[in-house]
Amino acid sequence: MIGLKQKLDYSDYAAIPDDGCRYEMVDGDLLVIPAPSPLHQRISKRLQRCLEAYFEGRGLGEVFNAPVDVILTPHDVMQPDLVVVIQPTQVSERGIEGAPLMVVEVLSPSTRERDRTIKGRRYSNLGVSHYWLVDPQTRRLECYVLQGAQYVLCAEGQGPVTITHPHFSELTVPLSDLWL
Repeated sequence: MIGLKQKLDYSDYAAIPDDGCRYEMVDGDLLVIPAPSPLHQRISKRLQRCLEAYFEGRGLGEVFNAPVDVILTPHDVMQPDLVVVIQPTQVSERGIEGAPLMVVEVLSPSTRERDRTIKGRRYSNLGVSHYWLVDPQTRRLECYVLQGAQYVLCAEGQGPVTITHPHFSELTVPLSDLWL
């Protein structure tokens, strides 16, 4: 290569030494992701079980949890908390290749704004159909669906309610199970 490299790409990402940190790459910019709290992990695990029961239990897809690389472009490699893949060919030795059906981010104080802005915009620009945000602090789940080039809220709930998702027949999420 002659000249200066303008953006980091997957080859740079893959060359990061194993230093115990988690990284993501958004549009060629490298981000360090702090380790999640036990509460964050507990909520993620409980929601994962719910999604597995629905998607895997019906043979509709597969659910993965972090850390797993979601390689959206050579310049965009994310590690969302949960990923739902319905195309088995997207699962490779490197990670999940291309836009999965769904990405779930459990908000943390250090990632809250990034998940709601930068990552949300990037996921929508790169064709992730469903984006869910789980907020442990407010005990809230927001489910967004991609319409055109942006996300639109299609289901939400807070506290001990049960959410029924309008785009997935019979997918219900009892939020009280997440906050135990």
